Amino acid sequence: MAPSTKYPLGTLVALGGGDDDPVLALLNDMLPSADTPVEVVSTAAYRHPVKTGNAYVAALQELGCTQVRHLRVDAHNPGDRAATLRRLEQAGAVFFTGGDQELITEHWLRTPALRLLCERYQHDANFIVAGTSAGAAVMPSQMIVAGYGARSLTKGGMHTAAGLNLISGVIIDQHFAERGRFGRLAHAVLQHPATIGLGLGQETGIIIRNGHATEVFGDGVVMVVDGQHLVGDNLGRIGRGEPVAGQDLRVHLLVAGQHYDLRTRRVAADPHALAL
Repeated sequence: MAPSTKYPLGTLVALGGGDDDPVLALLNDMLPSADTPVEVVSTAAYRHPVKTGNAYVAALQELGCTQVRHLRVDAHNPGDRAATLRRLEQAGAVFFTGGDQELITEHWLRTPALRLLCERYQHDANFIVAGTSAGAAVMPSQMIVAGYGARSLTKGGMHTAAGLNLISGVIIDQHFAERGRFGRLAHAVLQHPATIGLGLGQETGIIIRNGHATEVFGDGVVMVVDGQHLVGDNLGRIGRGEPVAGQDLRVHLLVAGQHYDLRTRRVAADPHALAL
């Protein structure tokens, strides 16, 4: 699916994993009203998807959401069901749980459900799409699916795959500081230098408004890796297993309350100007 040339009107919320309370409370506060329909998607939860979905439904109900339901999209519930599409059309927010992001793409890519989700996010200013951990990593057009430790800094030691393409131009990595994932995010930016890498620590996340105006929330750090001025990368000259190289990556460390503009690639001194 080709990304739109216009910035989306909807809002995207991504948490780096860990304790979900911050993002659920934030989502609850962002809803226009307590009876706004919310759909919880647990496609990524490979072990107990129903139990996981119901737990998130209960947690949001405890916060005061009165119209929250578990929406199943999986091998037994394909993304072309009329009931699924009706619920996505009526939803004010859709929340993706953690687990395995490749399960999400397996069951959502090239489906009417994903087309509708993207349309809602692109054109509805009141629509929110949110996710934690795998549910955050899957949102961009590209997602990291493999890469660990020192090996992630060798050719072939990091892999990306197609994400949901709700937002283009970024790669989101989760559990970032806690699992030592700087190497694989830097490698991903070397491989896709037009993108901006966003590494989200646990209990830490971002709110992206209008596709570019980004605000950090939570207790940890968001690392921004910008490859716009990248020079000297050796990916085209080395063999599998050899170390990767590149210069002039730009890195920012951002904490709660700070703002970053994906359009200008700058930390914003005036966050009110970001939505323009």
